[in-house]
Amino acid sequence: MTKASGAKDDPGARIRPVVLSHAADLFADRGPEATSLRDIANSSGINAGLIFRYIGNKEAIVAAVLAYLADDLAAVRDADASREMIEARAERNWKVIARTLLDGFDIGQLQHHFPNVEQLVAAARQHHSDEHTARVATADALALQLGWRLFGPFLRAATGLTEREAGPADDINDSITARLGDPRRLGQD
Repeated sequence: MTKASGAKDDPGARIRPVVLSHAADLFADRGPEATSLRDIANSSGINAGLIFRYIGNKEAIVAAVLAYLADDLAAVRDADASREMIEARAERNWKVIARTLLDGFDIGQLQHHFPNVEQLVAAARQHHSDEHTARVATADALALQLGWRLFGPFLRAATGLTEREAGPADDINDSITARLGDPRRLGQD
């Protein structure tokens, strides 16, 4: 008889978090394209055959890692964890997203829920009169933050800013919702 997925004694439910955490670390470090199923098996200590059986092929693993990271960040955030812990989880999440995109994976096809971004959109709705403007303001704020996260050293060097001079990345631990304004002035005619 087959056990229901997620049951207490379901081997898939036991190995998934271990595999996905190790795969996320590998993806953040080198990207999904440069990470093999064997690499994930060696890192997690789980047999590659079991990983394939309970999670699937590389694309399925990438999709599962993206969902795992989104849920993990939301859980840590909702548990009122320390800023450092939330920041570390967010950093790993952004690195995996960036490397996944750079490796040519279609995140729009692989990831189906975005709890952290939806929370930001909900906050932006309080400051904007329509749904579209709230979503664009959120996208703009996230693009600004991601740009500074990924290209901060280049931006500082290219513009002559020093590490001590202010930039959006310097305030990264502050709530992003405080910066969900209307940067493109979409709410104005």
